Amino acid sequence: MVSGATKQIDIARLKADLAAAGVELLSAHCAADRVRLQYSPQDIVAFGERRALQRAIASAEALHRFFSQIAAQINEAGANS
Repeated sequence: MVSGATKQIDIARLKADLAAAGVELLSAHCAADRVRLQYSPQDIVAFGERRALQRAIASAEALHRFFSQIAAQINEAGANS
């Protein structure tokens, strides 16, 4: 009985964490769009701080890998249902 209650708490936490991550990702997407709409890639490379750009690229690549895994799982679950 305790494990069932623990599982409910974990699911609630997961849903809250996903909601918070969704808001933060939307904010990051808006920030990236502001930069993308104001500056050319050439200007960003020429005048942007290289280390900050490398960190942003690494973060975007990690997010892409993570959400690609999630998308594959969703597609697999949909194919099996």
